[in-house]
Amino acid sequence: MRVLGESGEVESGGRRPLGVTVGGGAARIWGMTGAERLRRTFVRAGLEPAESVAPDRAAVIARADWVIDEPLVKEVAARPGVVLVGPGGEPVAAHAPAGRAEAVAAMLAAGTAPGELEQLDPSSVAYNSALRKREPPVLTPLSEANVRAVEARTFKGSYKGVTDIVTKYVWPTPARIVTRWCALAGMTPNQVTFVGFLLVLAAFWLFWIGEFGWGLVCAWIMTFLDTVDGKLARVTLTSSKFGNLFDHGIDLIHPPFWWWAWYVGLQATGQLPPDAGLMLGIILIGYWVQRGMEGVFMRRYGFHVHSWRPFDSFFRLITARRNPNMLILTPAALLGAPGLGFWLMGAWTAISLAVHAVQLAKALMTPRDQVVSWLSR
Repeated sequence: MRVLGESGEVESGGRRPLGVTVGGGAARIWGMTGAERLRRTFVRAGLEPAESVAPDRAAVIARADWVIDEPLVKEVAARPGVVLVGPGGEPVAAHAPAGRAEAVAAMLAAGTAPGELEQLDPSSVAYNSALRKREPPVLTPLSEANVRAVEARTFKGSYKGVTDIVTKYVWPTPARIVTRWCALAGMTPNQVTFVGFLLVLAAFWLFWIGEFGWGLVCAWIMTFLDTVDGKLARVTLTSSKFGNLFDHGIDLIHPPFWWWAWYVGLQATGQLPPDAGLMLGIILIGYWVQRGMEGVFMRRYGFHVHSWRPFDSFFRLITARRNPNMLILTPAALLGAPGLGFWLMGAWTAISLAVHAVQLAKALMTPRDQVVSWLSR
């Protein structure tokens, strides 16, 4: 008898399947060999990494000369009796039962597909709900000649499909370069997040005293590092519950403090626009109400509201969240009108809040089983 646990398929007696690599080479991706990358993936898939197969243990066996996306390894781990085949028909991973693992490992090492195993279609795991996108998982050979190309492909795969306009269109290329530097230097995602946290505090103080230009410099660097830390965690397979809480906790809490500090800075420099107090209320209350509506949608339907329909994904690009708001504040500050930027941010928050209210109302009026992400179809 087998039971499917939270982290993968578990053998009778409570033993997890082994995770074993075969083959490999000297090529390093994000500072790791193919074998090291697979071992990290095995752990995240709930497998027990081992140097070799055992006659009495089921095993997930994977070739270390291929880059196999984490969702694919998890899918193989959850489905005993499957073999994963690459684009050219070459077998690259398999979940072999006890007693057959040694033979299957030898066949994979020789590039021969075990005929008794069911082939796994990689496109069946193309939808990634966590990253809000549909994209073919990475499954490609790894060699010294194509390391940079594979790194670019895995970095692209680590990116959220539905996000704000700056993160989606401005940050990808510089973030990939800095992420690689961090990986080769051995920096952890939490170290990058901590630097970002210090910049959050610096931007808050600079906004508070009316130094809007320098505050925006710190804020923009922080938003860039906020992209880097998540990508670094995904491409190096080093994400953790603490890191996720640390990163997302900062992301959730700091924006309203920045906007409050901007208001105080305007007050200190005598640049408050008309109805500034009203706008501050709209910005602060609107932020939390909008996030609350997103939470209600997520709890009820199990996915992000921004992934529901194509319009919702488009509106996530520009909705009144941190980066789009900074696209309003930055040109206003450069033109010497930080008060006008604050007023416009308040107006845009009100508009965005109305759009989200309509989104939620529309979802609640739709039969529950019909509210599904357009990306999953």
